[in-house]
Amino acid sequence: MIFATSSNPRRLAPVPLACATLVLVLLAGCSVGPDFQRPVLALPDHYSRHAATAPAAAPTDAGAPFWRHFNDPQLTALVEQALAANGDLRVALARYDSATAVLREGRLSYFPVVTASAQGGHEKVSTDQSYGYPRSHDTYSAGIHVNWELDLFGRVRRTVEQRTALVAASARDVAGLQVVIAAETAATYMQLRGLQERLRLVTQNTSNQRQVVDLVGVRLSTGRGTEFDATRSRAQLAIAGAREPALQAQIAVAQHRLAVLTGRPPGALIAELDAPRPLPALPARIDPDSPATLLRRRPDIAAAEERLHAATARVGVSTADLFPRLSLGGLLGTQAFHSSALFEGSSQSNYALLGIDWSFLDVGRVRANIAASTAESAAMLAQYQQTVLLALEETENALVRYARTRSEDEMLERAARDSDQAAQLARLRYKAGEIGLYELLDAERVVLDAQDAFADSRTRSAMAAVALYKTLAGGWPERAPERVRAAPAHGAATTVAQATAEVR
Repeated sequence: MIFATSSNPRRLAPVPLACATLVLVLLAGCSVGPDFQRPVLALPDHYSRHAATAPAAAPTDAGAPFWRHFNDPQLTALVEQALAANGDLRVALARYDSATAVLREGRLSYFPVVTASAQGGHEKVSTDQSYGYPRSHDTYSAGIHVNWELDLFGRVRRTVEQRTALVAASARDVAGLQVVIAAETAATYMQLRGLQERLRLVTQNTSNQRQVVDLVGVRLSTGRGTEFDATRSRAQLAIAGAREPALQAQIAVAQHRLAVLTGRPPGALIAELDAPRPLPALPARIDPDSPATLLRRRPDIAAAEERLHAATARVGVSTADLFPRLSLGGLLGTQAFHSSALFEGSSQSNYALLGIDWSFLDVGRVRANIAASTAESAAMLAQYQQTVLLALEETENALVRYARTRSEDEMLERAARDSDQAAQLARLRYKAGEIGLYELLDAERVVLDAQDAFADSRTRSAMAAVALYKTLAGGWPERAPERVRAAPAHGAATTVAQATAEVR
Protein backbone atom coordinates (compact mmCIF):
# COMPACT_ATOMS: atom_id res chain seq x y z
CA MET A 1 0.00 0.00 0.00
CA ILE A 2 1.34 3.41 -1.01
CA PHE A 3 0.65 6.22 1.40
CA ALA A 4 2.19 9.07 -0.57
CA THR A 5 3.80 9.63 -3.93
CA SER A 6 5.19 12.57 -5.86
CA SER A 7 5.66 13.20 -9.55
CA ASN A 8 7.30 16.57 -9.07
CA PRO A 9 10.39 16.48 -11.31
CA ARG A 10 12.29 18.89 -9.12
CA ARG A 11 12.03 17.50 -5.57
CA LEU A 12 10.80 14.56 -3.52
CA ALA A 13 7.77 14.98 -1.28
CA PRO A 14 9.20 15.94 2.13
CA VAL A 15 6.19 15.18 4.35
CA PRO A 16 6.19 11.35 4.26
CA LEU A 17 9.96 11.23 4.64
CA ALA A 18 9.95 13.59 7.60
CA CYS A 19 7.17 11.65 9.31
CA ALA A 20 8.89 8.35 8.70
CA THR A 21 12.17 9.70 10.05
CA LEU A 22 10.43 10.93 13.20
CA VAL A 23 8.76 7.57 13.75
CA LEU A 24 12.04 5.79 13.15
CA VAL A 25 13.80 7.89 15.77
CA LEU A 26 11.02 7.34 18.33
CA LEU A 27 10.84 3.58 17.84
CA ALA A 28 14.44 2.76 16.98
CA GLY A 29 15.02 0.97 20.28
CA CYS A 30 11.84 -1.15 20.12
CA SER A 31 12.37 -4.89 19.63
CA VAL A 32 9.52 -7.31 20.21
CA GLY A 33 10.02 -10.81 21.55
CA PRO A 34 11.91 -12.11 24.59
CA ASP A 35 15.44 -10.93 25.41
CA PHE A 36 17.98 -13.69 25.89
CA GLN A 37 19.12 -14.44 29.43
CA ARG A 38 21.84 -16.97 30.23
CA PRO A 39 20.30 -20.00 31.98
CA VAL A 40 21.10 -20.37 35.66
CA LEU A 41 22.05 -23.91 36.64
CA ALA A 42 22.62 -25.40 40.07
CA LEU A 43 26.08 -26.97 39.92
CA PRO A 44 28.02 -28.86 42.60
CA ASP A 45 30.97 -27.09 44.17
CA HIS A 46 33.41 -29.88 43.28
CA TYR A 47 33.61 -33.21 41.49
CA SER A 48 32.81 -36.29 43.51
CA ARG A 49 35.95 -38.04 42.18
CA HIS A 50 38.35 -35.13 42.49
CA ALA A 51 39.93 -36.19 45.80
CA ALA A 52 40.99 -39.53 44.30
CA THR A 53 43.15 -37.81 41.68
CA ALA A 54 44.65 -34.89 43.60
CA PRO A 55 47.83 -36.06 45.36
CA ALA A 56 49.92 -33.56 47.27
CA ALA A 57 51.85 -32.12 44.35
CA ALA A 58 52.12 -28.81 42.57
CA PRO A 59 49.41 -28.48 39.92
CA THR A 60 50.37 -28.42 36.27
CA ASP A 61 50.28 -25.19 34.29
CA ALA A 62 46.62 -25.24 33.30
CA GLY A 63 47.13 -22.36 30.89
CA ALA A 64 49.49 -24.32 28.64
CA PRO A 65 48.23 -26.61 25.87
CA PHE A 66 47.75 -30.02 27.42
CA TRP A 67 50.01 -31.88 25.03
CA ARG A 68 53.00 -29.90 26.29
CA HIS A 69 52.47 -31.35 29.78
CA PHE A 70 53.82 -34.69 28.50
CA ASN A 71 57.20 -33.15 27.56
CA ASP A 72 57.43 -35.07 24.29
CA PRO A 73 58.63 -32.92 21.35
CA GLN A 74 57.36 -35.36 18.74
CA LEU A 75 53.89 -35.43 20.32
CA THR A 76 53.84 -31.62 20.38
CA ALA A 77 54.85 -31.44 16.73
CA LEU A 78 52.17 -33.93 15.65
CA VAL A 79 49.36 -32.18 17.52
CA GLU A 80 50.31 -28.77 16.16
CA GLN A 81 50.54 -30.18 12.63
CA ALA A 82 47.06 -31.66 13.06
CA LEU A 83 45.66 -28.32 14.23
CA ALA A 84 47.24 -26.66 11.19
CA ALA A 85 46.25 -29.09 8.44
CA ASN A 86 43.48 -31.42 9.57
CA GLY A 87 40.78 -31.85 6.92
CA ASP A 88 37.84 -31.88 9.34
CA LEU A 89 39.06 -28.62 10.83
CA ARG A 90 39.18 -27.02 7.39
CA VAL A 91 35.56 -28.09 6.84
CA ALA A 92 34.54 -26.48 10.14
CA LEU A 93 36.39 -23.28 9.24
CA ALA A 94 34.62 -23.13 5.88
CA ARG A 95 31.27 -23.45 7.66
CA TYR A 96 32.32 -20.69 10.02
CA ASP A 97 33.19 -18.49 7.03
CA SER A 98 29.76 -19.23 5.56
CA ALA A 99 28.04 -18.21 8.80
CA THR A 100 29.99 -14.96 8.99
CA ALA A 101 29.08 -14.15 5.38
CA VAL A 102 25.40 -14.68 6.17
CA LEU A 103 25.80 -12.37 9.18
CA ARG A 104 27.39 -9.65 7.05
CA GLU A 105 24.49 -9.91 4.63
CA GLY A 106 22.02 -9.57 7.51
CA ARG A 107 23.74 -6.48 8.91
CA LEU A 108 23.36 -4.76 5.54
CA SER A 109 19.58 -4.81 6.13
CA TYR A 110 20.11 -1.86 8.49
CA PHE A 111 20.90 0.30 5.45
CA PRO A 112 18.94 1.26 2.34
CA VAL A 113 19.14 -0.95 -0.74
CA VAL A 114 20.29 1.19 -3.65
CA THR A 115 20.10 -0.12 -7.22
CA ALA A 116 20.74 1.49 -10.55
CA SER A 117 19.05 0.58 -13.82
CA ALA A 118 18.98 1.71 -17.41
CA GLN A 119 17.14 0.48 -20.45
CA GLY A 120 16.42 1.38 -24.03
CA GLY A 121 13.97 -0.12 -26.49
CA HIS A 122 11.72 0.25 -29.50
CA GLU A 123 7.94 0.08 -29.28
CA LYS A 124 5.23 -0.15 -31.92
CA VAL A 125 1.61 0.10 -30.82
CA SER A 126 -1.65 -0.49 -32.64
CA THR A 127 -3.54 2.28 -34.40
CA ASP A 128 -6.23 2.22 -31.70
CA GLN A 129 -3.63 2.81 -29.01
CA SER A 130 -1.62 5.49 -30.80
CA TYR A 131 -4.32 8.20 -30.43
CA GLY A 132 -3.02 9.99 -33.49
CA TYR A 133 0.61 9.88 -32.47
CA PRO A 134 3.29 7.92 -34.35
CA ARG A 135 2.77 4.20 -33.84
CA SER A 136 6.49 3.47 -33.65
CA HIS A 137 8.94 5.14 -31.24
CA ASP A 138 12.00 4.57 -29.11
CA THR A 139 12.09 4.80 -25.31
CA TYR A 140 15.05 5.37 -23.02
CA SER A 141 15.20 5.52 -19.23
CA ALA A 142 17.74 5.47 -16.41
CA GLY A 143 17.37 5.78 -12.68
CA ILE A 144 18.54 5.08 -9.15
CA HIS A 145 16.10 3.17 -6.94
CA VAL A 146 16.21 3.26 -3.12
CA ASN A 147 14.35 0.96 -0.75
CA TRP A 148 14.73 0.96 3.02
CA GLU A 149 12.85 -1.12 5.55
CA LEU A 150 12.14 0.82 8.74
CA ASP A 151 13.01 -1.58 11.56
CA LEU A 152 10.35 -0.21 13.91
CA PHE A 153 9.64 -3.46 15.76
CA GLY A 154 13.09 -5.03 15.69
CA ARG A 155 12.61 -7.67 13.00
CA VAL A 156 15.95 -6.81 11.41
CA ARG A 157 17.67 -6.42 14.78
CA ARG A 158 16.40 -9.81 15.97
CA THR A 159 17.49 -11.40 12.70
CA VAL A 160 20.99 -9.96 13.10
CA GLU A 161 21.01 -11.06 16.74
CA GLN A 162 20.07 -14.59 15.70
CA ARG A 163 22.76 -14.77 13.02
CA THR A 164 25.36 -13.32 15.39
CA ALA A 165 24.61 -16.07 17.89
CA LEU A 166 24.86 -18.70 15.16
CA VAL A 167 28.26 -17.34 14.14
CA ALA A 168 29.38 -17.51 17.75
CA ALA A 169 28.12 -21.10 17.94
CA SER A 170 30.04 -21.94 14.77
CA ALA A 171 33.19 -20.45 16.27
CA ARG A 172 32.69 -22.61 19.36
CA ASP A 173 32.24 -25.61 17.11
CA VAL A 174 35.66 -24.88 15.61
CA ALA A 175 37.16 -24.64 19.10
CA GLY A 176 35.49 -27.89 20.12
CA LEU A 177 36.80 -29.63 17.04
CA GLN A 178 40.29 -28.39 17.87
CA VAL A 179 39.99 -30.09 21.25
CA VAL A 180 38.79 -33.32 19.62
CA ILE A 181 41.57 -33.30 17.01
CA ALA A 182 44.29 -32.56 19.55
CA ALA A 183 42.98 -35.26 21.90
CA GLU A 184 42.64 -37.89 19.18
CA THR A 185 46.14 -37.15 17.91
CA ALA A 186 47.60 -37.38 21.41
CA ALA A 187 45.66 -40.55 22.26
CA THR A 188 46.72 -42.22 19.01
CA TYR A 189 50.32 -41.28 19.67
CA MET A 190 50.10 -42.78 23.17
CA GLN A 191 48.58 -45.92 21.71
CA LEU A 192 51.35 -46.15 19.14
CA ARG A 193 54.13 -45.86 21.73
CA GLY A 194 52.38 -48.37 23.98
CA LEU A 195 52.02 -50.86 21.14
CA GLN A 196 55.69 -50.46 20.27
CA GLU A 197 56.60 -51.15 23.90
CA ARG A 198 54.42 -54.25 23.93
CA LEU A 199 56.01 -55.40 20.66
CA ARG A 200 59.46 -54.93 22.20
CA LEU A 201 58.47 -57.05 25.18
CA VAL A 202 57.02 -59.78 22.96
CA THR A 203 60.18 -59.80 20.85
CA GLN A 204 62.33 -59.99 23.98
CA ASN A 205 60.24 -62.80 25.44
CA THR A 206 60.28 -64.65 22.15
CA SER A 207 64.06 -64.49 22.27
CA ASN A 208 63.93 -65.87 25.82
CA GLN A 209 61.65 -68.68 24.68
CA ARG A 210 64.07 -69.49 21.89
CA GLN A 211 66.82 -69.81 24.48
CA VAL A 212 64.61 -72.21 26.44
CA VAL A 213 64.10 -74.29 23.28
CA ASP A 214 67.87 -74.41 22.80
CA LEU A 215 68.36 -75.35 26.44
CA VAL A 216 65.84 -78.18 26.17
CA GLY A 217 67.57 -79.34 23.00
CA VAL A 218 70.91 -79.50 24.81
CA ARG A 219 69.34 -81.48 27.65
CA LEU A 220 67.70 -83.78 25.16
CA SER A 221 71.00 -84.39 23.38
CA THR A 222 72.66 -85.31 26.68
CA GLY A 223 69.90 -87.71 27.61
CA ARG A 224 68.43 -85.58 30.40
CA GLY A 225 65.35 -84.41 28.47
CA THR A 226 62.47 -85.89 26.53
CA GLU A 227 60.93 -85.27 23.12
CA PHE A 228 57.76 -84.22 24.93
CA ASP A 229 59.66 -81.40 26.64
CA ALA A 230 61.15 -80.30 23.34
CA THR A 231 57.75 -80.27 21.63
CA ARG A 232 56.16 -78.33 24.48
CA SER A 233 58.94 -75.71 24.49
CA ARG A 234 58.57 -75.21 20.72
CA ALA A 235 54.81 -74.73 21.16
CA GLN A 236 55.44 -72.11 23.82
CA LEU A 237 57.84 -70.33 21.43
CA ALA A 238 55.22 -70.33 18.67
CA ILE A 239 52.56 -68.93 21.02
CA ALA A 240 54.89 -66.11 22.11
CA GLY A 241 55.87 -65.27 18.54
CA ALA A 242 52.24 -65.30 17.36
CA ARG A 243 51.60 -62.05 19.24
CA GLU A 244 53.96 -60.07 17.01
CA PRO A 245 51.88 -59.87 13.76
CA ALA A 246 48.79 -58.51 15.53
CA LEU A 247 50.83 -55.85 17.32
CA GLN A 248 52.62 -54.92 14.09
CA ALA A 249 49.25 -54.46 12.37
CA GLN A 250 47.97 -52.23 15.17
CA ILE A 251 51.16 -50.16 15.00
CA ALA A 252 50.68 -49.66 11.26
CA VAL A 253 47.05 -48.61 11.78
CA ALA A 254 48.08 -46.04 14.41
CA GLN A 255 50.77 -44.63 12.10
CA HIS A 256 48.25 -44.29 9.27
CA ARG A 257 45.76 -42.58 11.57
CA LEU A 258 48.32 -40.04 12.77
CA ALA A 259 49.24 -39.22 9.18
CA VAL A 260 45.63 -38.55 8.18
CA LEU A 261 45.01 -36.52 11.34
CA THR A 262 47.88 -34.26 10.34
CA GLY A 263 46.49 -33.85 6.82
CA ARG A 264 48.86 -36.21 5.02
CA PRO A 265 48.58 -39.53 3.14
CA PRO A 266 48.46 -42.65 5.38
CA GLY A 267 52.01 -43.73 4.67
CA ALA A 268 53.65 -40.34 5.15
CA LEU A 269 54.79 -40.86 8.75
CA ILE A 270 55.96 -44.48 8.65
CA ALA A 271 59.67 -43.64 8.52
CA GLU A 272 59.30 -40.94 11.17
CA LEU A 273 57.32 -43.08 13.63
CA ASP A 274 58.86 -46.50 13.07
CA ALA A 275 61.63 -45.88 15.59
CA PRO A 276 60.21 -46.91 19.00
CA ARG A 277 60.12 -44.36 21.79
CA PRO A 278 59.01 -44.78 25.40
CA LEU A 279 55.62 -43.60 26.52
CA PRO A 280 55.72 -39.97 27.72
CA ALA A 281 55.75 -39.48 31.47
CA LEU A 282 52.35 -38.56 32.86
CA PRO A 283 51.85 -35.21 34.63
CA ALA A 284 52.15 -35.33 38.40
CA ARG A 285 48.68 -33.88 38.75
CA ILE A 286 45.71 -32.97 36.57
CA ASP A 287 43.57 -30.42 38.35
CA PRO A 288 39.99 -30.34 37.01
CA ASP A 289 39.14 -27.17 38.95
CA SER A 290 35.37 -26.82 39.54
CA PRO A 291 32.19 -27.60 37.55
CA ALA A 292 31.51 -23.87 37.24
CA THR A 293 34.87 -23.43 35.52
CA LEU A 294 34.05 -26.33 33.22
CA LEU A 295 30.87 -24.53 32.24
CA ARG A 296 32.88 -21.56 30.97
CA ARG A 297 35.62 -23.67 29.41
CA ARG A 298 33.85 -26.31 27.33
CA PRO A 299 33.23 -25.20 23.71
CA ASP A 300 30.27 -27.57 23.28
CA ILE A 301 28.50 -25.96 26.24
CA ALA A 302 29.24 -22.49 24.86
CA ALA A 303 27.94 -23.57 21.43
CA ALA A 304 24.72 -24.91 22.98
CA GLU A 305 24.25 -21.61 24.82
CA GLU A 306 24.72 -19.61 21.62
CA ARG A 307 22.20 -21.80 19.80
CA LEU A 308 19.73 -21.18 22.62
CA HIS A 309 20.41 -17.46 22.15
CA ALA A 310 19.74 -17.80 18.41
CA ALA A 311 16.48 -19.67 19.04
CA THR A 312 15.35 -16.97 21.51
CA ALA A 313 16.07 -14.27 18.92
CA ARG A 314 14.12 -16.29 16.36
CA VAL A 315 11.03 -15.93 18.57
CA GLY A 316 11.45 -12.15 18.25
CA VAL A 317 11.71 -12.43 14.46
CA SER A 318 8.46 -14.39 14.34
CA THR A 319 6.73 -12.02 16.78
CA ALA A 320 7.65 -9.01 14.64
CA ASP A 321 5.38 -10.38 11.90
CA LEU A 322 2.38 -9.46 14.08
CA PHE A 323 3.18 -5.80 13.44
CA PRO A 324 3.24 -3.83 10.19
CA ARG A 325 6.42 -3.74 8.16
CA LEU A 326 7.10 -0.24 6.85
CA SER A 327 9.54 0.74 4.15
CA LEU A 328 10.67 3.87 2.36
CA GLY A 329 11.16 3.87 -1.40
CA GLY A 330 12.23 6.36 -3.97
CA LEU A 331 13.45 6.90 -7.51
CA LEU A 332 15.63 9.51 -9.13
CA GLY A 333 15.56 9.00 -12.88
CA THR A 334 15.08 10.24 -16.37
CA GLN A 335 12.86 9.16 -19.27
CA ALA A 336 12.90 10.26 -22.93
CA PHE A 337 11.94 9.15 -26.41
CA HIS A 338 15.35 10.14 -27.73
CA SER A 339 18.70 9.25 -26.18
CA SER A 340 19.98 12.78 -26.78
CA ALA A 341 17.27 14.18 -24.50
CA LEU A 342 17.73 11.58 -21.76
CA PHE A 343 19.50 13.90 -19.32
CA GLU A 344 17.68 17.14 -20.10
CA GLY A 345 15.76 18.84 -17.32
CA SER A 346 12.39 18.14 -18.92
CA SER A 347 13.14 14.37 -18.91
CA GLN A 348 13.77 14.07 -15.20
CA SER A 349 11.39 11.98 -13.09
CA ASN A 350 11.25 10.94 -9.46
CA TYR A 351 8.98 9.62 -6.81
CA ALA A 352 8.96 8.85 -3.10
CA LEU A 353 6.72 6.45 -1.23
CA LEU A 354 6.03 5.00 2.17
CA GLY A 355 4.89 1.39 1.98
CA ILE A 356 3.24 -0.88 4.51
CA ASP A 357 3.04 -4.64 4.55
CA TRP A 358 0.93 -6.13 7.31
CA SER A 359 -0.25 -9.71 7.66
CA PHE A 360 -3.03 -8.95 10.17
CA LEU A 361 -5.48 -10.93 8.03
CA ASP A 362 -3.25 -14.00 8.36
CA VAL A 363 -2.60 -13.73 12.08
CA GLY A 364 -3.24 -17.45 12.61
CA ARG A 365 -0.27 -18.38 10.47
CA VAL A 366 1.91 -15.81 12.25
CA ARG A 367 0.95 -17.10 15.69
CA ALA A 368 1.65 -20.66 14.54
CA ASN A 369 5.16 -19.57 13.54
CA ILE A 370 5.60 -17.89 16.93
CA ALA A 371 4.52 -21.10 18.68
CA ALA A 372 6.96 -23.13 16.59
CA SER A 373 9.80 -20.72 17.38
CA THR A 374 8.94 -20.81 21.08
CA ALA A 375 8.94 -24.61 21.07
CA GLU A 376 12.30 -24.62 19.30
CA SER A 377 13.65 -22.25 21.97
CA ALA A 378 12.42 -24.64 24.68
CA ALA A 379 14.12 -27.51 22.87
CA MET A 380 17.39 -25.56 22.73
CA LEU A 381 17.12 -24.87 26.47
CA ALA A 382 16.67 -28.57 27.15
CA GLN A 383 19.58 -29.32 24.81
CA TYR A 384 21.76 -26.84 26.69
CA GLN A 385 20.89 -28.40 30.04
CA GLN A 386 21.54 -31.88 28.67
CA THR A 387 24.90 -30.78 27.24
CA VAL A 388 25.93 -29.51 30.67
CA LEU A 389 24.89 -32.77 32.34
CA LEU A 390 26.72 -34.85 29.76
CA ALA A 391 29.85 -32.73 30.20
CA LEU A 392 29.73 -33.26 33.96
CA GLU A 393 29.17 -36.98 33.49
CA GLU A 394 32.04 -37.22 31.02
CA THR A 395 34.36 -35.41 33.42
CA GLU A 396 33.38 -37.57 36.39
CA ASN A 397 33.94 -40.70 34.27
CA ALA A 398 37.30 -39.45 33.05
CA LEU A 399 38.39 -38.66 36.61
CA VAL A 400 37.53 -42.12 37.92
CA ARG A 401 39.08 -43.90 34.92
CA TYR A 402 42.30 -41.94 35.28
CA ALA A 403 42.49 -42.62 39.01
CA ARG A 404 41.84 -46.35 38.63
CA THR A 405 44.31 -46.84 35.79
CA ARG A 406 47.03 -45.18 37.85
CA SER A 407 46.30 -47.59 40.71
CA GLU A 408 46.31 -50.47 38.24
CA ASP A 409 49.71 -49.30 36.97
CA GLU A 410 51.24 -49.57 40.42
CA MET A 411 50.01 -53.11 40.99
CA LEU A 412 50.94 -54.36 37.52
CA GLU A 413 54.37 -52.78 37.77
CA ARG A 414 55.05 -54.82 40.90
CA ALA A 415 53.66 -57.92 39.22
CA ALA A 416 55.90 -57.45 36.17
CA ARG A 417 58.98 -56.86 38.31
CA ASP A 418 58.35 -59.88 40.57
CA SER A 419 57.45 -62.22 37.72
CA ASP A 420 60.66 -61.27 35.88
CA GLN A 421 62.71 -62.15 38.95
CA ALA A 422 60.78 -65.41 39.28
CA ALA A 423 61.48 -66.29 35.64
CA GLN A 424 65.20 -65.64 36.07
CA LEU A 425 65.26 -67.91 39.13
CA ALA A 426 63.32 -70.57 37.26
CA ARG A 427 65.91 -70.64 34.46
CA LEU A 428 68.73 -71.08 36.97
CA ARG A 429 66.89 -73.84 38.85
CA TYR A 430 65.99 -75.59 35.58
CA LYS A 431 69.63 -75.60 34.52
CA ALA A 432 70.51 -77.05 37.91
CA GLY A 433 67.84 -79.71 37.54
CA GLU A 434 65.86 -78.53 40.57
CA ILE A 435 62.60 -78.00 38.65
CA GLY A 436 61.03 -79.48 35.56
CA LEU A 437 60.30 -77.85 32.22
CA TYR A 438 56.67 -77.25 33.12
CA GLU A 439 57.62 -74.92 35.98
CA LEU A 440 60.06 -73.03 33.72
CA LEU A 441 57.56 -72.59 30.90
CA ASP A 442 54.89 -71.47 33.34
CA ALA A 443 57.26 -68.84 34.77
CA GLU A 444 58.09 -67.62 31.26
CA ARG A 445 54.40 -67.40 30.39
CA VAL A 446 53.59 -65.47 33.56
CA VAL A 447 56.35 -62.91 32.99
CA LEU A 448 55.21 -62.33 29.41
CA ASP A 449 51.60 -61.83 30.48
CA ALA A 450 52.56 -59.56 33.40
CA GLN A 451 54.87 -57.35 31.34
CA ASP A 452 52.34 -57.10 28.52
CA ALA A 453 49.58 -56.24 30.98
CA PHE A 454 51.74 -53.54 32.57
CA ALA A 455 52.60 -52.02 29.20
CA ASP A 456 48.94 -52.08 28.21
CA SER A 457 47.93 -50.49 31.53
CA ARG A 458 50.49 -47.69 31.13
CA THR A 459 49.12 -47.04 27.65
CA ARG A 460 45.57 -46.88 28.95
CA SER A 461 46.69 -44.53 31.74
CA ALA A 462 48.25 -42.18 29.20
CA MET A 463 45.12 -42.31 27.05
CA ALA A 464 42.97 -41.75 30.16
CA ALA A 465 45.03 -38.63 30.93
CA VAL A 466 44.41 -37.37 27.41
CA ALA A 467 40.69 -38.15 27.77
CA LEU A 468 40.59 -36.18 31.03
CA TYR A 469 42.28 -33.21 29.39
CA LYS A 470 39.74 -33.49 26.57
CA THR A 471 36.78 -33.35 28.95
CA LEU A 472 38.37 -30.27 30.52
CA ALA A 473 38.38 -28.60 27.07
CA GLY A 474 41.92 -29.42 26.09
CA GLY A 475 43.87 -27.84 28.90
CA TRP A 476 43.65 -24.28 27.62
CA PRO A 477 41.12 -22.60 29.97
CA GLU A 478 40.13 -18.97 29.47
CA ARG A 479 41.77 -18.91 26.03
CA ALA A 480 39.80 -18.15 22.89
CA PRO A 481 40.11 -20.76 20.15
CA GLU A 482 42.69 -19.89 17.52
CA ARG A 483 41.58 -19.93 13.94
CA VAL A 484 44.07 -21.93 11.89
CA ARG A 485 43.68 -22.12 8.14
CA ALA A 486 45.59 -24.76 6.23
CA ALA A 487 46.94 -24.07 2.77
CA PRO A 488 46.23 -26.65 0.02
CA ALA A 489 49.80 -27.91 0.24
CA HIS A 490 50.40 -30.21 3.18
CA GLY A 491 52.34 -28.70 6.02
CA ALA A 492 51.74 -25.03 5.06
CA ALA A 493 49.59 -23.11 7.51
CA THR A 494 48.90 -19.55 8.53
CA THR A 495 47.40 -18.44 11.83
CA VAL A 496 44.78 -15.73 11.38
CA ALA A 497 42.61 -13.74 13.79
CA GLN A 498 40.79 -15.59 16.51
CA ALA A 499 37.34 -16.77 15.53
CA THR A 500 35.46 -15.49 18.53
CA ALA A 501 36.99 -12.03 18.15
CA GLU A 502 35.34 -11.78 14.71
CA VAL A 503 31.87 -12.65 15.94
CA ARG A 504 30.86 -9.41 17.65
